[in-house]
Amino acid sequence: MTTAVAAPFRFFSLRVARTRRLGPSLVRVTFTGADLAHFHSEGRDQSLSLFIPAEGRTEPAVPFELGEGWFQAWRELPDDVRAVMRSYTLRELRRDPDEIDVDFVLHGIEPAAATPAGPASRWASRAAAGDRVVLIGPAVADNRAIRFRPPADTDLVLIWGDDTAVPAATAVLESLPAGTRVRAWLEVPDAGDVQDVVTAADAEIEWMVGGGAEAAIRGARLPAAERPYVWIAGESGRVKKLRRHFVGERGVDRRRVTFVGYWRQGLTEEQLREAGE
Repeated sequence: MTTAVAAPFRFFSLRVARTRRLGPSLVRVTFTGADLAHFHSEGRDQSLSLFIPAEGRTEPAVPFELGEGWFQAWRELPDDVRAVMRSYTLRELRRDPDEIDVDFVLHGIEPAAATPAGPASRWASRAAAGDRVVLIGPAVADNRAIRFRPPADTDLVLIWGDDTAVPAATAVLESLPAGTRVRAWLEVPDAGDVQDVVTAADAEIEWMVGGGAEAAIRGARLPAAERPYVWIAGESGRVKKLRRHFVGERGVDRRRVTFVGYWRQGLTEEQLREAGE
């Protein structure tokens, strides 16, 4: 007799329930749908793959009915048909009713932006109730797409995230129990993007507008700790530099440093996938 093991990830067909602007550069999109009854996650930096419709279309074209062959079939769809895939993190999961929140950074939406908006930013800026998406997300609460995993003996948590990592970082901060010592540096493009974070932890959170966190971290006098844990996420080049700082200059055990490159300067997500990153 064999016991069936649930696949850790699955496709979810969802629709937009509502949106809320969090600041000049951030918008929260709330998704709902019957499929969310099967969505389970215990992580606060849970990674997701989101498919939005191609420009000019209302339905995301993702041939997930093909099972394991979906990816190749999706890639072979015409550019003007194929759904756009982007990686995001879960901001919050709620029950009764089943809903999830995903926060989007609106890169390049403002008229004076130096670089044009990408497809996900354009979609999020005009998303409305009823708009449809497809998601690859967790069907098992503890899964490999959860990265924030401080060891039980951690006596100090150190966090850095750029604007793309702020949703995960703030969700992590909100989840930390009383007595947890935390230093966090969070970067946002505009002062209006700074958020109130409610946490039971003993947390010192420094919001950095327009950058500057690396210098602040290098110059910071950290609380004494024997077993710190570091979580750093955002642009991959900066993540690597900060990892070297914490391991090479601060002496943090590399096994206690979680580092996640959410994006890479100068490359689209399609180019990153082609490069195997």
